[in-house]
Amino acid sequence: MPLWEKTVPLLKQGYHIELANLAYGAASQGRKVYPPRELVFNAMHLTPLDEVRVVILGQDPYINEFNGVPEAHGLCFSVREGLRVPPSLRNIFKEVQDSIYGGEPRNFSSDLSRWAEQGVLLLNASLSVLAKRSNSHANLGWHKLTDNIIETISEKNDHVVFMLWGAFAQKKAPLIDSSRHLVLKTSHPSPLSAHRGFLGSGVFVKCNEYLQKHGLEPIIW
Repeated sequence: MPLWEKTVPLLKQGYHIELANLAYGAASQGRKVYPPRELVFNAMHLTPLDEVRVVILGQDPYINEFNGVPEAHGLCFSVREGLRVPPSLRNIFKEVQDSIYGGEPRNFSSDLSRWAEQGVLLLNASLSVLAKRSNSHANLGWHKLTDNIIETISEKNDHVVFMLWGAFAQKKAPLIDSSRHLVLKTSHPSPLSAHRGFLGSGVFVKCNEYLQKHGLEPIIW
């Protein structure tokens, strides 16, 4: 992630290293921390700054593991291949299937690395979490860093699609220059809210239409 570290002010200062040391050290309270430390910056490793075409913002990593394998691997909404597909991700796939593929059944991999490698930054607002404790690292300082990342993308890149799903993500809208980028807001894909605007929203279709309008390759969802 060299370009990220050369461009994003807080990354240039090494703030992310200090924060990771805290998250996996003193702030761990002796508990497991997810994702594994080597994957905490996975989103930026897989999606270089100058290749970002889409940003999907999550809140914090998954808090569980199965048979010793953590769900979280540094990409929001994504889980490793072979693990149970979480409900929000199932709804994401339903919307993709219905809007992009005309409802034709598809076998989607739960590992969204294929999106990340096409320029979709899968960024959680908090990059770490304690096992079994949602939002446990929300006040650690990650939001300051990820806000800075969003601001930098808005400033340095052109024609990026920002997907803000749910009230938490939509609070990040002021960080984005909507005159230069497309901001798509819907309800969260969680089963509690997906039927209040996410399902049927066409966000993936709108995203690709915008990219193509500006001469960019659409995402193969």
